[in-house]
Amino acid sequence: MRFLPCHKEDTAMDTALLFWNNIISTCGVPKIIISDRDPKFTSEFWTNLYDMLGPKLAFSTAYHPQTDGLAERMIQTMQDILRMFCAYGIKYKDPEGYTHDWVTLLPAVQLAYKKSQHSTTGKTPALVEKGWNPLFPVDHLKKNLLTIHPTAKDFHEMWKRACDTAARCIAEAKEYNKQRWDKTHMEPDFKEGDQVLVSTLKFDNLKGPKKMRDSFVGPFTIIKLIGKNAVEVKLT
Repeated sequence: MRFLPCHKEDTAMDTALLFWNNIISTCGVPKIIISDRDPKFTSEFWTNLYDMLGPKLAFSTAYHPQTDGLAERMIQTMQDILRMFCAYGIKYKDPEGYTHDWVTLLPAVQLAYKKSQHSTTGKTPALVEKGWNPLFPVDHLKKNLLTIHPTAKDFHEMWKRACDTAARCIAEAKEYNKQRWDKTHMEPDFKEGDQVLVSTLKFDNLKGPKKMRDSFVGPFTIIKLIGKNAVEVKLT
């Protein structure tokens, strides 16, 4: 798991170097890469790179939980964590302003997230990936700090504060997302043979102006269950 800051102006080459320096160099070449349809990943350069390196490329599709569900949830969680991180920086009014700079403190968020327990596996991401949990700066804190160089002490305190804040933000983001999920989510209980309506939002072959179409068409019969939240229907 790697959290990497990027720029909107990054080119396909910039993205490839970021991927090489931070993913391939430490983890090797993945078997599959899930990406949205950003031009950086659909360009001829990346297509040729995939062909040479060997990984299978899976482009996510809107409303297709088999490819984009996990990635989208991870992105949403990261946005919530960083938003709270910045809010804590303003709230605490640190004179150095460190906690306002989310790019500088992104490694602290990554470390704290790797050490946080995942609700699905019951384990931390670091334990699943590496087989061990990382230590926070405070875990190796020396009892006697009188002889430590002031700059080193300040650096340690900065990252200790950053990791503590990140861990607190992650816990709050998880609780916020849980409450949001529990409030709005209804677990589907579909069975093969059920009759359902299908949204016309992504239908391009229907006649008439989109704004004048029915929001749903059907009913259609479910012929196959795909995971917990998707089904295949017979449209004819």
